Amino acid sequence: MRVLITRPLEDAKPLARELAKIGVDSLIEPLLTIEYLDDPPPLAGVQALLMTSANGVRAFVRLGNERTLPLFAVGDATARTAAEWNFENIFSAAGDVAALAELVAAKCDPAGGELLHVAGSRVAGDLGGRLAGGGFKYRRAVLYAAKKSENLTAEARDALRAGDIAGVVLYSPRTARTFAELVRAAGLDDDLANIYAFCLSAAVADALSGLGWCKPAVARHPDQASITVLIGNELCP
Repeated sequence: MRVLITRPLEDAKPLARELAKIGVDSLIEPLLTIEYLDDPPPLAGVQALLMTSANGVRAFVRLGNERTLPLFAVGDATARTAAEWNFENIFSAAGDVAALAELVAAKCDPAGGELLHVAGSRVAGDLGGRLAGGGFKYRRAVLYAAKKSENLTAEARDALRAGDIAGVVLYSPRTARTFAELVRAAGLDDDLANIYAFCLSAAVADALSGLGWCKPAVARHPDQASITVLIGNELCP
């Protein structure tokens, strides 16, 4: 039993290890390549850092040694990455952008200084709008860009065509749309009947609407543990 993991390589490897523990093999096919930008953001007056992905943490640490500012992570995987880089004050929302905004509002003071959101060139959800509504000063620093793949690799195409892939793991709407585009371009639509689309959230599943070849399955919570359980329940009864 094998699944196709579409996450960037650094994020795909930990998921592949967890899936191996439950007897599910993986083929890693990154559909987004992370390109880091060399433009360190000013930190004067910042009361906290907001991270909505592990890539944000990786992008930030490349540009300086600041590790003492409170860091608010959207989920546990991002929080773990921050811990690996020795940030001292980490808070995890263990959820989505809405949960992150609620956590920040509960822990921070609107008069305490700016909130710096370290992010990519594209973001999901309106974190800034949610926080501005609570009177917070919000700034987004774009420190990386995710470049989408133009083709599936030959290994992925062959595995999908041969029916060797039971499901594809999708973590973002953009990745889901990219996968659908590349499947069509490769002429694989008819080869993917009844393949599972293991989606991190309902928004990811919505990005696949209209595709008859996939069976969307959505994780109970938007985190690696939940998607691992989901895959195990469907593929390892």
